Amino acid sequence: MNLTLITHLIAALAAASAAWFFQGARMDAAVAEVRLEQTNERLSAVSRARADERAITSTYQGALNAARTREALLRTEVDHLHRVSDGLRDQNADAARRLAAASPGAVLEYATALGAVFEDCRAAYAGMVEKADGHASDVRTLRDAWPVIPGK
Repeated sequence: MNLTLITHLIAALAAASAAWFFQGARMDAAVAEVRLEQTNERLSAVSRARADERAITSTYQGALNAARTREALLRTEVDHLHRVSDGLRDQNADAARRLAAASPGAVLEYATALGAVFEDCRAAYAGMVEKADGHASDVRTLRDAWPVIPGK
């Protein structure tokens, strides 16, 4: 064989090998770039999901704390209502005693009837206020704690 032909053949083989390795390196770089993009997308999706979860948890915890505060306030108001009610009951009993000692029979009958009606109204109102406040607090807690994904 001719030396020139062998030299050209070796040069062609060297060029083909170099082109093969160069294309392989380019392909490896492209694959690495795609993997990096996929990893970045996964990380950003996880970050968004965690941020949404934190927002939902924060909303839920805020609603729970507000409900506890409202419940404590309602308990305080109910206790105050009971104290006022007890005072009114005592005043009513005192008025009934004074009317009985100082008034004719008609005034006594009126005061007694009025006291009975007032006591029934007081008891019914106290029970109704407790139930209504409890229901209102429950509704507000459910509404405030309902999960909402921010930005959607």
